[in-house]
Amino acid sequence: MFINRRKFITQTALLTASLETLASFKVPASDGYSLKVMATNWGFPGSITEFCKKAKEAGYDGIEVWMPGDDKGRKEVMDSAAQQNLLVGFLYGGGDAEYAKHAEQFKNGITEAVKLKPIYINCHSGKDYFSFEQNKALMDFSLDLSAKSGIPVYHETHRGRSLFAAHTTRNFIEKIPNLRLCLDISHWCNVHESLLSDQKETVDLALSRVDHIHARVGHAEGPQVSDPRAPEWDGAVKTHFAWWDKVVETKRKEGKIMTILTEFGPPDYLPTLPYTRQPLANQWDINVFMLKELKKRYA
Repeated sequence: MFINRRKFITQTALLTASLETLASFKVPASDGYSLKVMATNWGFPGSITEFCKKAKEAGYDGIEVWMPGDDKGRKEVMDSAAQQNLLVGFLYGGGDAEYAKHAEQFKNGITEAVKLKPIYINCHSGKDYFSFEQNKALMDFSLDLSAKSGIPVYHETHRGRSLFAAHTTRNFIEKIPNLRLCLDISHWCNVHESLLSDQKETVDLALSRVDHIHARVGHAEGPQVSDPRAPEWDGAVKTHFAWWDKVVETKRKEGKIMTILTEFGPPDYLPTLPYTRQPLANQWDINVFMLKELKKRYA
């Protein structure tokens, strides 16, 4: 397919200008505010030690990883992060399809995670097909554990989990006053096949409960754009930054820590060429690009 090179260069220049405009976000920060940008090892081919070294060199403040299932793995994560002076956040969720087993996995796992004293625990809580009462019981357990331990516990807006859609999340927010969220709103864009302009009230309510962000950009037909640097995704990028702005504005005014994970994923989240499965962009480069944009805008 023929591509007009002059037009492409012009569009790319316009996108660069739009990202520079994003950097003009200015909300005075109260004492206590700081931005901590976390790296994901999702898709990283090397060891946890190699990952932590590379994350530090790129300028990340910490890492967010799935909590390992054994003591050896947990020690390796904590030691590798400490060697690079990186903060640690854990991701955890039950996997069993049967609720009783799932609940046991979930409760045991986050109880172990608390012992390691991460800066937060981000939960993939429940399943989208569990009842409201079942999913709420998991959240109630985690929130009680958070209150007793002092470790923040968040629940992620994620497909396949209890908070898979905007309208279902609203029900949990209204019923659980102390529920705090990890916002990965790219999932909702996919679920609702839109950039959620018709659910502004619900989105705003959710934004008021967010303490942690997964900074991946979704669109109406998927949870991840091919490359946020590409001009065709300018509208989706701006929409996501507008949502994130509201969360960061609150944290800056309140003088609280804002944690953000750059979470553009590997294939098959990252689109690939047919037959070869070669990714259309470099996952690590995209996440480092997001790291720089987030720090330029919010630090």
